[in-house]
Amino acid sequence: MPLIPEEPQIHESAQGPRATPATGRAASTPRPVPGPRPRPVPGPRSAATPRPGHPGRGPARPAPPERSQVPAERPAAVPEETRSVPQIQLIPASAEGALDAADEAVDLLLDSGRAPGDILVLTTGEQHPWATHELSFGENSYWEQHDTGEDVFFADASAVGRATARPVVVVAVNGGGDDDLARVLPPARERAAALLVVCGDPQRVNSVLGAGV
Repeated sequence: MPLIPEEPQIHESAQGPRATPATGRAASTPRPVPGPRPRPVPGPRSAATPRPGHPGRGPARPAPPERSQVPAERPAAVPEETRSVPQIQLIPASAEGALDAADEAVDLLLDSGRAPGDILVLTTGEQHPWATHELSFGENSYWEQHDTGEDVFFADASAVGRATARPVVVVAVNGGGDDDLARVLPPARERAAALLVVCGDPQRVNSVLGAGV
């Protein structure tokens, strides 16, 4: 910013001769007193002129490259003829540890690049805590989240008939008998377009699916 010029200081000696009392003698002629020297007023400072004691600006930084505006591609849809034969992966787990195993499987899927909306998680016993939480907002809100398909959806295995197909279905065998498992795994496999992950007792799972997985 431009500096403000200082006003000259007016000294008492520069205001003319002092009056002297009448003594019969004429006052002597005062010696001329030089006034204060005016200071030079600096002109406006341009952006290229640095402030005293401060270095000038360096070369301009290059502009960052523009980000691509092309949206990230979602996984391609799986052809209809391959939807009935998804890859099957079995993660051995007890009924008590099936939920934890399913959560770890979901984390691995997300870390590998799967979109959250690609994953459906079913539980054969107690509801997953996330399903309980979402259901607390009402049944309609819960299934709207399912229909939107933007996040991992957790549901009880009894709702597998209402759930739509997703690329990955994860089943946590955390309860229920063999009959319950037999009612859940076949439709879960049908809804898995690419991958079915089952977390549970290998012997029980193999007896239902009819193959060593």
